[in-house]
Amino acid sequence: MYEPIRTKSVHRMADDDQNAFPHRSREEELDIQLAGHLAALLAVTDELGDTEAGELIARQVARLRGAPPARHAGLSGSSAEALHHKAHALAGRALLVAASRADTAAAILAAERMDAHTAALAGDSLVGTP
Repeated sequence: MYEPIRTKSVHRMADDDQNAFPHRSREEELDIQLAGHLAALLAVTDELGDTEAGELIARQVARLRGAPPARHAGLSGSSAEALHHKAHALAGRALLVAASRADTAAAILAAERMDAHTAALAGDSLVGTP
């Protein structure tokens, strides 16, 4: 009544051949996330013109990626206030990932950048402080 299946199934069980492709560890995934958040923060920091903080962030990105980061070349045309808000949010994301992977250096840098951007939004002069 039914014709037998003659081709190999395209479906596979979840536990079949787990080593067929490389997997990244949780720590490697967190490194990639942290480097991405810091690279985005670097782009905003460069646009704000804070070269000292940019160098500190670039060192952390280079440490995580094993190569120096590409520096931001273009300008978004956003206001300084909008850029400080964006940088504060990016630093917060970097802080969360750094804390979850227990990266003290990156966590301290991210917290300092959050403080600097909070101060800039409040009108204080801590923006250039690393």
